[in-house]
Amino acid sequence: MTSEPVFRTAFIILLAALLAMRVYFMIRVHRSGERILPGKQAVEREGGPGVLIIRVVGFFLLMAFLAMYIARVAWIDRFMFPLPDWLRWAGFGLGLITVIFWTWTQVTLDTQWSAQLQLTKDHHLITTGPYAWMRHPLYAGLSGWSAALALLTANWIFVGVVVLSMAGLMWRVPKEEQMMIEAFGDEYKTYMQRTGRFFPRMWK
Repeated sequence: MTSEPVFRTAFIILLAALLAMRVYFMIRVHRSGERILPGKQAVEREGGPGVLIIRVVGFFLLMAFLAMYIARVAWIDRFMFPLPDWLRWAGFGLGLITVIFWTWTQVTLDTQWSAQLQLTKDHHLITTGPYAWMRHPLYAGLSGWSAALALLTANWIFVGVVVLSMAGLMWRVPKEEQMMIEAFGDEYKTYMQRTGRFFPRMWK
């Protein structure tokens, strides 16, 4: 039976890999002269300042939960539920796969990536890499990584993170697709017809 500190080490590996990748691409975007923080139009697309505040608060709460899990704060462990070791290690494997997939997506986007609902200068529609099959591979990666943490930690708090992440994506994706339609018109509509949202389209 694997000891809990070993699973926590695996958790730290997944977290560190994701953070390193995200920071690297944030630096690349910043050095290219593009915005990292949301502009006024991006805030409006998100649903106004209130939604932005919820996102920021949610981010810092998540960071706090991650830190407390790593530190083995007692009350966090009370939310653990029994899972066989093989399933928890499957979660770790899923996490590694999704980090690799997420990195591939970021490489494809390069400096056109933004965490906000805003386009870069001279933005063009990307249909290569994972975007050849799905419109939102970053969100697919986020979903897979969140599910991986829920399995690896065997903790109801991280199950809640999965649920909240999916709810947030269901709220955000239609707004993002509307932004893309406004920017690219029929080209994006045609692209939508041949791709799936989070997974490759299985039938035409």
